[in-house]
Amino acid sequence: MGVGNNRLSQDFNILTLLKFTAPTAIMLAFMSLYQMVDGAFVAKYVGEDALSALNIVYPVPSIFIAFSIMLSTGGSAIIAKNMGEGKLREAKENFSFIVLVGFMLGIGFLIFGILFMKPLLHILGAIPSLYSYCYEYLLILILSAPLAVFQMLFQNFFVTAGKPHLGLTLTILGGVSNIVLDYVFIVVCHLGVSGAALATSIGYAIPALFGLFYFLLNRRGTLYLVKPVFRGKVLFYSCINGASEMVNNLAVAITTFLFNLLMLNYAGESGVAAITIVLYAQFLMTSVFMGFSSGIAPVVSFNYGSQNTVQLQKVFKNSILTVSVASILVFLIAEFFSEPVIGIFVSPESEVFQITKHGFAIFSLSFLFTGINIFSSALFTALSNGKVSAILSFLRTFVFLVIFLLLLPLIWGVDGIWLAVPVAEILAFLVSIYYLVRMKNIYHYYTSETRKSSSLNGSSVE
Repeated sequence: MGVGNNRLSQDFNILTLLKFTAPTAIMLAFMSLYQMVDGAFVAKYVGEDALSALNIVYPVPSIFIAFSIMLSTGGSAIIAKNMGEGKLREAKENFSFIVLVGFMLGIGFLIFGILFMKPLLHILGAIPSLYSYCYEYLLILILSAPLAVFQMLFQNFFVTAGKPHLGLTLTILGGVSNIVLDYVFIVVCHLGVSGAALATSIGYAIPALFGLFYFLLNRRGTLYLVKPVFRGKVLFYSCINGASEMVNNLAVAITTFLFNLLMLNYAGESGVAAITIVLYAQFLMTSVFMGFSSGIAPVVSFNYGSQNTVQLQKVFKNSILTVSVASILVFLIAEFFSEPVIGIFVSPESEVFQITKHGFAIFSLSFLFTGINIFSSALFTALSNGKVSAILSFLRTFVFLVIFLLLLPLIWGVDGIWLAVPVAEILAFLVSIYYLVRMKNIYHYYTSETRKSSSLNGSSVE
């Protein structure tokens, strides 16, 4: 296929840009939406304390996901490289080895979780009023840890195998099943938080087991399971390649843990329920930015690689405009339509509703800056500058947020907790602007030149 026939080579205006990135944005929004529905069922039909319990134990499955993403993204890069080099047998052996390591990792999580369940819950802040909910929910999630690992592995390996639509279909099927089973288990069968955990586990199982049987039985594809061959270097480089993705997810686990501890200290169980609702809403609203940025990344990479400065500048300009407008719209939605969103979880008469409404009004300031921050990190990844991308992501999701979560509550109490995210995003925004300005003459995504520039081959800054 010639360059001219590649979809990535088309002339992108704002409309074609939105059309191109829409599937990725919709997929991420859907995934965040079904997680939000999970919490809404628990809050409505089990109680506000049960909702708080879900967020208390959230760091544990986040760790499953973090290590699974590390293994799958890092392993996929190595296996795709093997395939590109024509080493098809080696690719299959490495794929099978990574899947075996993933299974052992899942079993390890299961054994460790069962043995240390009670200490884990105490460390996470499961106070007596929340303990039983936390225990019931986490026990089932820990038992399903191998399924969670397989789900994440196969979601990435379907793309490597050239079957991205199959992976997307299974993700949607797992999500829809989760929503339907939430209703069946919680509302019809009255299984409480155990029902929510069972629904989530079955949501893991559908893509996990289908992926396992697909790669076992489909011997005609480019990638399938064979006898694994242990290669220490493959495992080592898989972990190194996927380390940044793992760190980002671990950062979410750590900051969620801090949010929970601080809210318990300053506002009790109602505060934890309130921050849970806001974090659900944040995940849904920022999924738009993450989806757009992920969708635009291959376009940036393609035009950078083909040294098409004119198109690269056009894509950058339209992306900045799109993200800026979307940021304002998301902020306005969060400010003026927060009550219906909060009402999905709790009644307007409850204390949690009032705490959440007040906090969300402060927290939503972050949406004015989040879009540019996410886009900037994705831009430099697409330009093969992993160092700058990692700096932007790590400062935003961990360093700044942890600093202000520890400092601001000492000054403003609960309002300091709500302010931590906006202040962290503002600082991250300033760092993003700094790198966007500093790097523009290296990558030529924003310059007065309109000709193709041979200097597009500029290497990343150390």
